[in-house]
Amino acid sequence: MSEWLVLSLAMAAACAVVLSIAFFNHRRIGEDDDPNETPDVIEYMTMMIGVIYAIVLGLAIAGVWEGRGAAQEYVRQEAQALHEVSVRSQVYPAEVRTRIRADVDAYVTFVVDTEWKAMADDGELTDRGGELLERIRRDVTDYEPQTDHEGQAYQPLVDQVAVADDARSARGASAGATMPGVVWFGLITGALITVGLIFTLQIRRSFREMLLAGLFSALIAFLLFLIWDFDAPFGRGISATAEPFLTQFSHLDLGG
Repeated sequence: MSEWLVLSLAMAAACAVVLSIAFFNHRRIGEDDDPNETPDVIEYMTMMIGVIYAIVLGLAIAGVWEGRGAAQEYVRQEAQALHEVSVRSQVYPAEVRTRIRADVDAYVTFVVDTEWKAMADDGELTDRGGELLERIRRDVTDYEPQTDHEGQAYQPLVDQVAVADDARSARGASAGATMPGVVWFGLITGALITVGLIFTLQIRRSFREMLLAGLFSALIAFLLFLIWDFDAPFGRGISATAEPFLTQFSHLDLGG
């Protein structure tokens, strides 16, 4: 069963139960009942809906902000692992060391100058980036250590390549939008309901009331925009950056 169908049925059932209870309760009320003696629940319901929606907005903002932070951490781990590969290859012969460092530099340059834009536009990694990383793996694993010193450096180098590969995969998984459509449906519907409830309180056309209503609506719009902006960690304004690559590989002309 589709999640949208389940959602629609659940919402319809909840409305039906509440309206049925209100309908049958109204039939039980006698003709001598004075509604003025019953506390008005409109203000209470309006307040509760606003509080619930504020909690939902807060959770959504916290979730997308955490996702952006995790995406930035994946970038840092990948850059650090590649830097370790480049530095630890120092113990290898000049020919092998030069080849490893050249392939690491080529991969980093491609990620920053080309793949980063592909992640922002398409929300996914490129095949070329995977090929360049695989070339680094072969450089490290195909070499047979000739001395004890090289043998001691071999496994740590293999481990760092694995760390870089894992961080790259995590970076790719974080490239696209993570907020499900059903959550956006709830956020937008909740915003419309929350703003619409302003008019149940007999808002007048005084400057103060109109100003507060406008500011309240603008605040909700801003918070929704903030969630949308954080939802794609590599593709929008306040996004994760390639700064770890720029820092660890400052000898390259990156991001130009």
